[in-house]
Amino acid sequence: MIFVQDAYANCPVCIITVSGGLFLAKQLGIDDFLVSIWISGLNTAVAFFIASKIKDKRANKPFIWTFFFYLLTIFYLFYTKQIGHPQNQLLGIDKVFFGLTTGLLIFFAANWFDGKLRAIHGGKVFFHYQKVIIPLVFLAFSTLVMKFLFGL
Repeated sequence: MIFVQDAYANCPVCIITVSGGLFLAKQLGIDDFLVSIWISGLNTAVAFFIASKIKDKRANKPFIWTFFFYLLTIFYLFYTKQIGHPQNQLLGIDKVFFGLTTGLLIFFAANWFDGKLRAIHGGKVFFHYQKVIIPLVFLAFSTLVMKFLFGL
């Protein structure tokens, strides 16, 4: 156990599961804002996973990868005309753009909270799969709050 290294990535199986769920959510008619929160969560999880696999110190920055995926997603959704519909707004902001930004901030908050919990516990997790469970709980709770707050 002395030579075992800590894992700092999110589970790739969870990443694939979320992406499959996003397609299903869109087919079921779930609001774009709520789906976009999870798209952003998926992007951020993938970015952190990729950064953990890169050996070069200059390129293994998860926040840089996260913003790259965020901008790439916005570009793709704008290019495919999924962003910018005047009837698809929440508080005067495009629902997809608002959801992507909200999801990004929620995931960052979840990672910050995970780090605080580890600091309190001497660098160790409080429970198994903490790195996966905390972002999922943050995203799920935020989705429910937004759904009821905005009546989506």
